[in-house]
Amino acid sequence: MRINLFHAKELLFLLISVSLFAALLLYNLGHHTQLDSIQKNGTLRVATRNTSTTYYQDNNGNPTGFEYELLKAFADYLGVELELIIPDTFGEVFTLVQNRSAHIAAAGLTMTEERKKSFRFSPAYAYSTPTLIYRVTQGKPEPKTIADLENKSIKVIANSSHAELLRTLKQTYGFLKWQETTTSSVTELLEDVYEQEIDYTISDDFVFDAQKSYFPGLKKSLALSKPEPVAWLLIKQNDQSLLRATNRFFEAPSTQDLLVRLKKKYLTRQTRLGYVDIETFRSDLESRFCKLEQYFMIAEQETDIDWRLLASIAYQESHWNPKAVSPTGVKGVMMLTRAAAREVGVKDRTHPEESILGGAYYLKKVMAKIPDRIQGKERIWFSLASYNIGYGHLEDARVLTARAGRDPDKWSDVKEFLPLLTQKKYYQTVRHGYARGYEPVLYVKNIRNYYDLLDWELRKARIEAAKPPLSPAENEGEIVMPGNPLNNGEEAVQEMIDTIPSTL
Repeated sequence: MRINLFHAKELLFLLISVSLFAALLLYNLGHHTQLDSIQKNGTLRVATRNTSTTYYQDNNGNPTGFEYELLKAFADYLGVELELIIPDTFGEVFTLVQNRSAHIAAAGLTMTEERKKSFRFSPAYAYSTPTLIYRVTQGKPEPKTIADLENKSIKVIANSSHAELLRTLKQTYGFLKWQETTTSSVTELLEDVYEQEIDYTISDDFVFDAQKSYFPGLKKSLALSKPEPVAWLLIKQNDQSLLRATNRFFEAPSTQDLLVRLKKKYLTRQTRLGYVDIETFRSDLESRFCKLEQYFMIAEQETDIDWRLLASIAYQESHWNPKAVSPTGVKGVMMLTRAAAREVGVKDRTHPEESILGGAYYLKKVMAKIPDRIQGKERIWFSLASYNIGYGHLEDARVLTARAGRDPDKWSDVKEFLPLLTQKKYYQTVRHGYARGYEPVLYVKNIRNYYDLLDWELRKARIEAAKPPLSPAENEGEIVMPGNPLNNGEEAVQEMIDTIPSTL
């Protein structure tokens, strides 16, 4: 009897073991990791922001941006589609990951100690230094120490690493005070500093460098901490399959090469919109323009577009350099994209004649989209803005202009509303979303200035050519043209331009 009982217990133990093993086997066969689920469903959901350094639509209406291209490459690596979720506020990117509505948050997020308590991070793909931004103003000294921030107005984005940094600094510098906003973007805060509505804001240095040409007079001052890693953010959980996939993705040589290209394309400071001094312009006029002048005139004959306007566009685009190449891959005198070149039949974008003719025909196509009721100079300004930012974004700005009771067919009105396309409360109400709205305003302004300078220099040359030869005595003195600035300062250049009667 004892033997039978012993065997019965042994049999029971065996049955329990087999059952547990079977259950475990069935669980493993049926259990899917987070990565398995993503690949099975075929979609990677990512929370990001609609900004110039994350994601936006380019002038052809295509998605672009540093984070977008990097995320698209990761989605392709996983073999899935990319789905972007754009929350109303910055703080919601974290909530979307916490409640598992998004698998990843990617919005130039700094890897802070506070965030590490609730989230995991992918490998760092950049480093940023939080920097105090101020406006150079006569009579106001540059802030050089944190003590200089006492009794000053500072505003930062709520839930940002910058707000977290200020809370840390306040433990040492108790006088620190600041405002936190849930509705403003970095660009809007920079504009607040530029308009002197606040004294300072804090920006990651690479974000500021990418936008500072829009705000002349804004400068970086104090670095408020050491450089911090920037990475994607994931939920903190036992299942680390997606995190391991990001590790493998960033370790791949192809990803490292992609990062180099993307940083050059999006995070390197762009100087193309900067206005050059008059001496540089004159030097380029003598050394470069003479080789291209005939092509601009041929383009005018073929398209009926003022050759001086085409030359001014080309100078803004490339400084008349046929071999110019931008970080975004546009090339040549007119800096055509591959898509634009195909559209107008340009095979070699670096060939000066092809580029200039192609640029002229492309501008003509852009002009054809502008409503017929807009004519004269207004049509030119709208066409230039559309050439730069895209017709869709220009139309969005005209919608905003009309809503405000202003004239959507008048450039002086519309140019005031284009910069609003950087602000969520405006761009979320129009069709094409975020746009770098400051850029076309500066673009048109610069081309108008270059046109006036070019026309002025050509008129001077004709006057000089019509003069009788000087006597030896007259040759001994230096002749200075009236209104010609003797320095290279931007203000002096602008003063000279203001004296030129514009012919455009």
